[in-house]
Amino acid sequence: MGHKVVVFDISVIRGLWETRVKKHKAWQKKEAERLEKSALEKIKQEWDFVAECRKKGVPQAVYCKNGFVDTSARLLEKIERNSLLKQSPLSKERDKRSSAFVFELSGEHWQELPDSLKEQTHLEEWHINNTLIRIIPTYIELFEAMRILDLQKNQISHLPAEIGRLKKLRELNVSFNHLRSIPPELGDCENLEKLDCSGNLELTELPFELSNLKQVTFVDISANKFSSVPICVLRMSNLQWLDISNNNLNDLPQDIDRLEELQTFLLYKNKLTYLPYELLNLKKLSLLVVSGDRLVELPTALCDSSTPLKFVSLMDNPIENTKCQDGDKMMESEQDRQHFDKEFMKAYIEDLKERESVPSYTTKVSFSLQL
Repeated sequence: MGHKVVVFDISVIRGLWETRVKKHKAWQKKEAERLEKSALEKIKQEWDFVAECRKKGVPQAVYCKNGFVDTSARLLEKIERNSLLKQSPLSKERDKRSSAFVFELSGEHWQELPDSLKEQTHLEEWHINNTLIRIIPTYIELFEAMRILDLQKNQISHLPAEIGRLKKLRELNVSFNHLRSIPPELGDCENLEKLDCSGNLELTELPFELSNLKQVTFVDISANKFSSVPICVLRMSNLQWLDISNNNLNDLPQDIDRLEELQTFLLYKNKLTYLPYELLNLKKLSLLVVSGDRLVELPTALCDSSTPLKFVSLMDNPIENTKCQDGDKMMESEQDRQHFDKEFMKAYIEDLKERESVPSYTTKVSFSLQL
């Protein structure tokens, strides 16, 4: 008995596959057209374009008109070309002169400040970032012309009392270090306007002496362990921006309305269960951001569309901390996460404040922040 041989027409198989290929190509074309018309795809393109513009320092008013984003690539090229033309020789010369009064230092190979710095007492600005420096020397008191101390993202664990001798100091940024306290002598820097102590993780209080800082308009103490709003902060009569998010607040003080100039108040990621009625007495408050997951009571007037206040209730997703055996690595990971969270929220708030048309009350905005 011989083998059975199956005989078939190859043209039939070929026709079958050609039909399948045509159907698949038609589906691909239809899917591409659907994505092109999809609102989600358009939103993604707009956000990518906005991110690129922000990276290049382009003001939102240039690319956003009446709430619509112009994602034209030619627009971005035009903006870049104009910005290059604006850099005249005169401005370059001015930048060169100003750099003589600015000290910049970065890189993890730096574990202490260079010895030569002590002789440059004419400096007006220090920008020391992303180093392994732990100590700010006491000779800082010699820099009487100091206006800006930018010391963010280092390993600083202590600020010297001599910092109080910097009478012309206007900005102090010691965010994302390892500070556990702030020297009370800082209260002698009577011209200070901006104070940023965010991301130190272990700060629990600010000295009462900081009540003397009547020129301060900006305070950021987020990502620490404050259980209440510091008394000294409530006495900063010109305060316009207060960020105390990512702390352990259970409630707000009844005299919160002492901050009559307050315009922006960030409270998200705390343990608040209610908002006091006294918030309504802050007539200049235009933006209030809280975590909505624990709130059970709030003044109904906060949601009144007739008020200028933009009340944003953020229902953010909790992030579980991954514990490491190495404590230092866990600390770095936590600071990185807090920094990412902060930058994301900063971009969101800037977008919210710059938009010409924005809802006065947002009931649910869900974000999942992960590194």
